[in-house]
Amino acid sequence: MREKVIPPNTAGGPALRADARRNRNQIIVAAKSLFRTSGLDVSMEAIARTAGVGVGTLYRRFPDRAGLVAAVAAQSFRDVLADVTEAKEVEPSAWDAFVRLATQSENLRLTVHLAFLSLQSWRDVHAAPESEGVHREMMSALEALVQDAQEEGSIRRDIGAGDALYLISVVLGNRSPGTDTMRGMSTERSLRLVLDGLRAEPSGALPGEPVTVQELNTRMKQGADTLEG
Repeated sequence: MREKVIPPNTAGGPALRADARRNRNQIIVAAKSLFRTSGLDVSMEAIARTAGVGVGTLYRRFPDRAGLVAAVAAQSFRDVLADVTEAKEVEPSAWDAFVRLATQSENLRLTVHLAFLSLQSWRDVHAAPESEGVHREMMSALEALVQDAQEEGSIRRDIGAGDALYLISVVLGNRSPGTDTMRGMSTERSLRLVLDGLRAEPSGALPGEPVTVQELNTRMKQGADTLEG
């Protein structure tokens, strides 16, 4: 079953023909798969080959890597939103939904690599209208999920949603050396330790102040501005 890709907002511009839209979707699906398995540095030629299109077709749809990364990010953000909705529907509590998302969502893992680990990638994603709006939706949904878990008393109240998302992102972005099996085990162990640390009834007060999602985004923007300078 092929992955469904939502076409971009083309308001103010010509609509893509059916074959062009199909090629675009194939490229996004291929790029998403290769970014997940091989990292963001995978060649455009490899993406075209996996998508079953010519390199010229790829560059007609995406003249540069930044545009392709933004398109894949936009789709990944939508997929995370769907994962949040599913987790809330099938799990008995907000905490269980949060754990399910952190431990099982491959879309969340890819999103971490696309929008959090690389300042260059973060800047490209947020410069694209296609991805900016859905990124806000995704972050709002994640923030609401953390806050729901706090309201039910399962996540400690002396943190902000930005704290929780930052910690999860650090673990999911694990690039430690070793085999895939070793890295997977390291990530799983670290993730469980972080989740335990986020639970309510902490052993002691945390230093500093809670970090909000807005503050987390501000920090990323400052980092990106520094990179550009």
